Amino acid sequence: MGRRPEGPQYTPPHSTFDPGDGARIATVFTLSRTEPDAGTLAAACDTLASLASRSRVEGPWRSGAMAALARAGLLAGFVPVDGGGTGAEEPALVTALVAIAAPCLTTALAVTQWASAVRIIAAAPPAVRAALLPPLVRGDAFTTVGISQLTTSRQHTAPALVANHAADGWRLDGLCPWVTGADQVDTIVTGAVTADGSRKFFVVPTRTAGVAIDPPLEMLALSGSRTAAVRFTAAKIAAAIEPPADGPRTGGLATTALAIGATQAALAVVAGEAANRPFLAPIVAGLAAEADALRGRLDAAARHGIEPADRDRLRADANGLVLRVSQAALAASKGAGFVCGHPAERLAREALFFLVWSCPPAVTSTALCELAGLA
Repeated sequence: MGRRPEGPQYTPPHSTFDPGDGARIATVFTLSRTEPDAGTLAAACDTLASLASRSRVEGPWRSGAMAALARAGLLAGFVPVDGGGTGAEEPALVTALVAIAAPCLTTALAVTQWASAVRIIAAAPPAVRAALLPPLVRGDAFTTVGISQLTTSRQHTAPALVANHAADGWRLDGLCPWVTGADQVDTIVTGAVTADGSRKFFVVPTRTAGVAIDPPLEMLALSGSRTAAVRFTAAKIAAAIEPPADGPRTGGLATTALAIGATQAALAVVAGEAANRPFLAPIVAGLAAEADALRGRLDAAARHGIEPADRDRLRADANGLVLRVSQAALAASKGAGFVCGHPAERLAREALFFLVWSCPPAVTSTALCELAGLA
């Protein structure tokens, strides 16, 4: 265990950011657009595709993918205007997430965790916002979130992470079990239970004394996300933030957006096979129509809002579709697709991630019932 690796083998996550590009930050999103600029977003996706093989192994921080998104102005869209960003509206953010998930799901996952952390920081007192948000917009620093211990993990035992108020401020003790990019980022936004049983969010620098980061987990897929457990021992925090009245939640539209993006990537594999095997054409058409309908539901939810039960149903449907389309890609690719390194093999593994990532009980229950053939 230990903190972020030191030495010549480590490249700081912002090292690929060219300060001279500062004037070009707000390009994917600008103050006048409610949709991302199509050309700039496409160029950013091309960059992610070119870096994807590295991002899946080294992580999108070391590969430069996250820095490229900062340069393109995509990250700025998730940050309020008064925090140095461009404050894009929800439909535009959803469009961007669908787009970047197709060329590199690893990078898209990192962006969602970055965005979740930014959303919490944006609710902090003005001084905290002013100190933390502008560097995140520029890509001069990176953050991530680790609040599963408050939402989906370790809910039936004593609190995994506790916060104690000492004379010199808050201190954290315990475990944060799932933190994407823990050994690559500068800060972690986490959540802990206080002595009176309430919950608070905290921003913690990763190099703070008392923060120990486990080696990244070797997972079935997306190991390049460098997801790891983080252990806190009387660790001092940089900022405390009150949670919203309804508390942290899972199952937002971002998870559905990534599932649709991954579906599009798998559908492209089936379409490629159909070019030489005409009998696949109606299969492609049927899956594409289903994906388009699901995308329409997602866009409507982003524009008009959605009730929690309908949001969970949308997420469950997206999960089911990405699993089916990725398996169709594997079947269409035949034996070649079963060999490690083939896109179909990777996409089939990555699709399984949606069975376990940030799933509310209703989504998990739906998936299990469908697998069991139950209504």
